[in-house]
Amino acid sequence: MTRDRRRSTARLDNLSLRDQLRVDRLPLRALQMMVGLTGFGFSLALLLESGLGGAPWDVLHAALAQRLGLTVGTLSITVSFVLLLLWFPLRERIGIGTIANSIWVGVSIDLGMLVLPEARGVPLAVAMMLLGVTLNGISGGVYLGAQLGAGPRDGLMTGLGRVLNRPVGPVRIVLEVIVLVTGTVLGGPLGIGTVVYAIGLGPIIQLTLPHVTIPVRTLNGRAARAPAMPEPAPGSAQPR
Repeated sequence: MTRDRRRSTARLDNLSLRDQLRVDRLPLRALQMMVGLTGFGFSLALLLESGLGGAPWDVLHAALAQRLGLTVGTLSITVSFVLLLLWFPLRERIGIGTIANSIWVGVSIDLGMLVLPEARGVPLAVAMMLLGVTLNGISGGVYLGAQLGAGPRDGLMTGLGRVLNRPVGPVRIVLEVIVLVTGTVLGGPLGIGTVVYAIGLGPIIQLTLPHVTIPVRTLNGRAARAPAMPEPAPGSAQPR
């Protein structure tokens, strides 16, 4: 019973950059983080190449990319650093994973779109969409489980939630709706894949986290006492 209960939850610590640099098993955490971020970006490319819609933020990225003549990954990186500017008034803490997320997810999206073919036919499109959503949720859990910092979009969510004294779930939903509506108005790839992504991502991350989270301990072996990061609510959080 105790073991099952432990597996059903995963505590995510909110560490400062200094604490992250001193945390135990840093090389393993960095490797896990990069594997997760690579899979995350590649899965977003899968979703876009399926032709059935993109993730909410990528609806905006793709719309801006088309209008500006740039790649989706380039816009993902640009938007990430714009969002990081909003962290300073919100007093969010930038970590190793924050910077890695901001850059490498965008790079992975572009690499994925470079090597993946566009879906031809409905069966292949549906398969790519489902694989993209599943891989995204698993990769997101792997990245978060390394405990090296939140992505730019999650930091904006938690910062606004704290400043506005509101739960992070509704805050994230409002942000996603604003981004999705803006991207759709600009001509972004809204589709059934967008809906499946929004509904399925949270549960997949929650199922994955207990199996991939590396518990945080300081170098002297004592448990870290940093405030815990909120776990993703089903259907409301995206680790970016």
